[in-house]
Amino acid sequence: MLFNIFLLVAGLGALVWSADKFVYGAAAFARNLGLPPMLIGLTIVAMGSSAPEMFVAATASLEGMTDTAIGNVLGSNIANITLILGITALLGAISVSSQTLKREIPMMLVATLIVGYFLYDGFLTRVEGISLLVLFIGLMGYLIWHGLHSKNRDALAEEAAEEIPADVPTAKAIFWLVVGMVLLPLSADWMVQGAVGIAKAYHLSDLVIGLTIIAVGTSLPELAACVAGVLKKEDDLAIGNIVGSNLFNILAVLAIPGIIAPGAVDAAASTRDFYMVLATSSALAVLILLSGRAKQLKPWHGVVLLITFIAYQALLFLS
Repeated sequence: MLFNIFLLVAGLGALVWSADKFVYGAAAFARNLGLPPMLIGLTIVAMGSSAPEMFVAATASLEGMTDTAIGNVLGSNIANITLILGITALLGAISVSSQTLKREIPMMLVATLIVGYFLYDGFLTRVEGISLLVLFIGLMGYLIWHGLHSKNRDALAEEAAEEIPADVPTAKAIFWLVVGMVLLPLSADWMVQGAVGIAKAYHLSDLVIGLTIIAVGTSLPELAACVAGVLKKEDDLAIGNIVGSNLFNILAVLAIPGIIAPGAVDAAASTRDFYMVLATSSALAVLILLSGRAKQLKPWHGVVLLITFIAYQALLFLS
């Protein structure tokens, strides 16, 4: 048991660290190649916090643990909204002014409904996995095109562009890019192996371990990004990290088990856990898009979100 805990903690720490270095190297290298900062901000920086979920999903799928991969995606999306935004909102009201976010949030809801339809029959097929990936590429293409051609300045795009490292030598950027690419799959494997060992000791299902320990662990980069964004008064970037990560998870990351290890899905994933993803995503949309002129997440919203997270985790372990 101690060895499994060590594997889990070491894997998690290495996963978060290597994801950060991967994004740092990739963003700096892309900037040195002359790519527009807005383009880099809307792609590499925006999706970088989902790198842990992507590599964990790939590792679990290659080992035949489809439910763990799916649980990681659903659990991460739930944790991002309830735990991460809950903690962040406690630091102070979070305001939203970005037009990009007002487009991405409805996209997140539509994508969630599509995934619900795919999971409804208890199977995730390779065709469905490929469809999710194609849809993700199409949505990203649209957002990038709109961001580059829009005449109006957007707070989210500008804040994301400011996060790109500048004046980094190309050799240094490539070094960290390679370090991240090597350590990400290794650390993901350590984390999955440790989590599986713990799950077996406590007789937890592959789905539950993905929804709990792994999901919370892979959401830590979002927590760091959100807290940093709020402290720097970059509220749109804080919310954007969550919405962008959830959109990336539900389309690109969930496509991985569909493509690598298609097959039957735990019935709870397509009912209890999907409904929780839909409910929390809908709640975020209501709070952000239908909250009048303010368009704010307030500290009391954070309290409600945290209570929701705790109640859901209790349900998973007691059911």
